Amino acid sequence: MTVQDLIEAVQGSVPYLGVLLFFAFYPILSSLVWISTSLLYYWRWERHLDPTFYEIEAFPLVTVLIPAYGEERVIAKTIEGILAIDYPFKEIVVVDDASPDGTVAALAPFVRDGRVRLVRKRFNEGKAMALNDALPVINGEIVLIMDADAFPDPRILRWMVPHFNSPRVAAVTGNPRVANRRTLLAELQLLEFASIVGLLRRAQRVWGRILTMSGVVGAFRRSALLDVGLYSPEMATEDIDMTWKLQENAYDVRYEPRALVWMQVPSTLPALFRQRIRWAKGLAQVLKRHEPSLRTWRNRRLWPVLLEAALSISWAYCVVLLTLVWGVSLAVGYPPAGVSPIPNWWGMLIGTTCILQLLTGVLLERRYDRGIPLYFYVAVFYPIIYWLLMAVVTVLATPMGLAVRTVRGRVTRWRTPREAST
Repeated sequence: MTVQDLIEAVQGSVPYLGVLLFFAFYPILSSLVWISTSLLYYWRWERHLDPTFYEIEAFPLVTVLIPAYGEERVIAKTIEGILAIDYPFKEIVVVDDASPDGTVAALAPFVRDGRVRLVRKRFNEGKAMALNDALPVINGEIVLIMDADAFPDPRILRWMVPHFNSPRVAAVTGNPRVANRRTLLAELQLLEFASIVGLLRRAQRVWGRILTMSGVVGAFRRSALLDVGLYSPEMATEDIDMTWKLQENAYDVRYEPRALVWMQVPSTLPALFRQRIRWAKGLAQVLKRHEPSLRTWRNRRLWPVLLEAALSISWAYCVVLLTLVWGVSLAVGYPPAGVSPIPNWWGMLIGTTCILQLLTGVLLERRYDRGIPLYFYVAVFYPIIYWLLMAVVTVLATPMGLAVRTVRGRVTRWRTPREAST
């Protein structure tokens, strides 16, 4: 059998037709669902500000907790931003996870004058263990956990704290905005956080559960973290795992789009690739660990999130598989079924739907970041470049996450080179 005979057999099979249909229809249907449900969220909860909801009669003490490892270049600016938060009762605690650089020295002026408490670890054990070690020694029942290279909006706690008036609320995830916008890759991530992350969190709140708290910024009820057993240091993405643990224990996790924080994203392809491999691997780990409990009727409100995650992973495999098949077909001179070197009407429909989704996200986020529309010109590259890159990452990392044994007691250490804040 020749290569062409094999290709003809594959492309004439029923499974190939199924893969082709899923590849064609999923991005359109998912985009329409995301757009419609996120607009419903906007119409019900975001369009008009309810001043009575955000009134704070008694200000509870809030601990701003920052896990730090190798943050010499960025930590001082982050602390200055936290000190400027408009909230009367807060403490700042930094847990240094045995940083090999001058992180502790950069914190020294703030520690000496009492504005920052420092928990200093002698051995590096990763972000999750750093948080677990610090949580027992903080004073606030509400804890705002931030990355060490993030810069908060001064009113961030004014928007997040009122949610905790509801006793079922265990966590509130904020709205990360991209600060460094010097490269095309960073600009693509700017669109991603506006039109994928922000849009999906709005949609998921309508569904009743969300996939993940933002690792860069999130407010938690300390007693809820203790109740579910703190963070899991063996997981590659402790933030996704914690989100699911809280929701499986009947806690409510909310999204607050007004709670802004400015973050640094990877500006080079290798750095982005490493980050997204970890994210995809971590999601696979979470799906594997939590799948048994999700079979129960009690956790049925997580089913839409589970289904969406599973379909997204499946679609990534379809993208890579079909790209390989089509590439081989073109190489041997056999016109591949379902593809054309010039985008056909269905391909244009998929691209147009993607652009519409990106535009919806930009319009929703424009009220928080007036500069976002200036970067919409990179939207044309998103379905062409970014989709394929993220699909490859998912295909490579998902088996790693499913295969690895997440033995309790192991730790996942971090090695996160930081760019200086801009």
